[in-house]
Amino acid sequence: MESAPEAPPPGEPGSPEREVPPALSTRDRYAAWGLFGATFAALFATEGAVGFVRDESVYFAAAESYANWFRLLFRAPELALGDGAIVRSWEVNHEHPVLMKTLFGLSHLLFHDELGWVRDAAAFRIPAFAAAALIPALLYLMGARLFGRTAALFAAASFVLVPRQFFHGHLAAFDIPMAATWLLTVYAFWRAQELDRGWIWTGLAFGLAIATKHNGFFIPVVLAPFAVWRAARAARGSPSAGRALELLAIAVAAAAVLYAILAWTLGPSRFQEQFTLISPQLTLYLLVVGATGWILWGLRRESRVAFRALAPLWGMAVLGPAVLYAHWPYLWHHPVDRVAWWMAFHLQHNNYTWFYLGRLLREPPFPLEYVVVVTALTVPVSIFLPMVLGFFSVAGRAVAMAVPRWRSLWRAVTFDEALVAVNALASIAIISDPSVPHFGGVKHWFPSMPFLSLLAGASVARATAAGASWLRPRWPRLREAWVAAPLFTLLLVPALVGLWRVHPYGTSFYGELAGGIPGAASLGMQRQFWSNNVTGVLGWIDEHAPRGARLYLHEVNGFSFRDYQRNGMLRPDLVPAGGPEDADLAAYQYHQEFREQEMNIWQAFGTTRPVAGLYVDETPQIVVFSRPQQGAGEEP
Repeated sequence: MESAPEAPPPGEPGSPEREVPPALSTRDRYAAWGLFGATFAALFATEGAVGFVRDESVYFAAAESYANWFRLLFRAPELALGDGAIVRSWEVNHEHPVLMKTLFGLSHLLFHDELGWVRDAAAFRIPAFAAAALIPALLYLMGARLFGRTAALFAAASFVLVPRQFFHGHLAAFDIPMAATWLLTVYAFWRAQELDRGWIWTGLAFGLAIATKHNGFFIPVVLAPFAVWRAARAARGSPSAGRALELLAIAVAAAAVLYAILAWTLGPSRFQEQFTLISPQLTLYLLVVGATGWILWGLRRESRVAFRALAPLWGMAVLGPAVLYAHWPYLWHHPVDRVAWWMAFHLQHNNYTWFYLGRLLREPPFPLEYVVVVTALTVPVSIFLPMVLGFFSVAGRAVAMAVPRWRSLWRAVTFDEALVAVNALASIAIISDPSVPHFGGVKHWFPSMPFLSLLAGASVARATAAGASWLRPRWPRLREAWVAAPLFTLLLVPALVGLWRVHPYGTSFYGELAGGIPGAASLGMQRQFWSNNVTGVLGWIDEHAPRGARLYLHEVNGFSFRDYQRNGMLRPDLVPAGGPEDADLAAYQYHQEFREQEMNIWQAFGTTRPVAGLYVDETPQIVVFSRPQQGAGEEP
């Protein structure tokens, strides 16, 4: 995908809305690989201290179940391919697609079970490290061509150094991989504007995105306006290209109307039940795919620019569902019913209580400004400020373009800048809807963060160029790199220090605008998300708990308790307790919505005095209580 851009065919006008960026050099490709390797190595080297968030241990269990199916597939394929065997193995956590969980399971099978190279949890997490490492590499490749190497390098480094993003990069979960596949799809779409076959890569990348998490279905909604606008502009002055676009619009609109009629006539239940391999529903899909593909192929002869703009949408419509179906055995025998269940599950997702500026947010409507405020408080200010400047540089020029008397005062927003800025806003806008369930801390708008990093890089590159221009009259041989180095240090070192101080408790991080972790506590913000901070007290528990003691780890599920023991982070003789009533020791996770749990521990143990705890910047995160006079338990 990194070959030099194809030149427009002779006689075809270029697109005035987009200048083809310069091609990458070999040095740029080496830099991207270097960023990938450095990020992967940093995550691998620091993962041992990172605890298991609640969902991660569920994904460990699902990954093992899927890996066992692959064992069965090689031993008895005829048995493995039956729906009964598939359901037994793949029904575990079937509310999410399985791309990442399958990779987690195969990685564990290879690197832990077969080769024994790494510990249990690290083997599951290796594919997550690779997905996280893909982001800075792609940011460099895209940023270097769009905004220059200075911007690209800052974008890549700043994304990794945001402490919450670095923390999530360790997890065998979906949120950083979702950000990576969203970025990959947009990158492929952007490259497809130069390559006739780019639609194939865009379709496959979109397939990986929806095979990672359902958030991926928003990607075509974000990209379609760019494709249609660019195709329409390219077709101006060509009546045959214009007719092709009209035929495409008619075909898509007719299919939408016919589907609506079918759904209304049959009703939702029968529409779903009768959606089979031989049905009007599938026939209509195949007809519209064939018709639009034929029209697009004809459009290619009339306008390469218009074809390259629209073909990626066709690729997403065809290859995306194919990848989703092929990668998920659970869909093979009953694809429509099981996809419908999957969609319905997420349309009715429950909310998790969140403490926000002294308020417990339990149910919609949520504050409209919530996502922006939480982002401002959790991203180091030296990175957040360039993000804001970069975004409003594009947004402000876009507004100026709409006002005739301002147009000559500002540089026009390019197609590429608009593509980056809209994707920077997309996930944030979706989650900001007050009716959307909030249940994942900052992780659900991670797909916006790489694009905000690109805009931050563009801001820093402009500042570097301006500084170099100002200094060159005095030092004619000054290079921009000499200005960039101290500026990078000024902006990135605070984030690195914050990351170093908070690791491995990344969900506790708050930046300077919050007053750090103590300031966020005073503001009434959530101190942590999920239960991974319990690792801060496991060492004390191992040292002081009587042998065979019953241990209540608040908010730690049974899978995670097992995984702490499997990975040598908790003594194997300790027994999980269902609550403080039957526990000898209790570790309470400090959450405003769980304050009654702390009082229950006080009542059950007959004491309000903790014996140990985790305090990050002197702010309580986990507190441990011991039942007085536990009896004659044997010390370990």
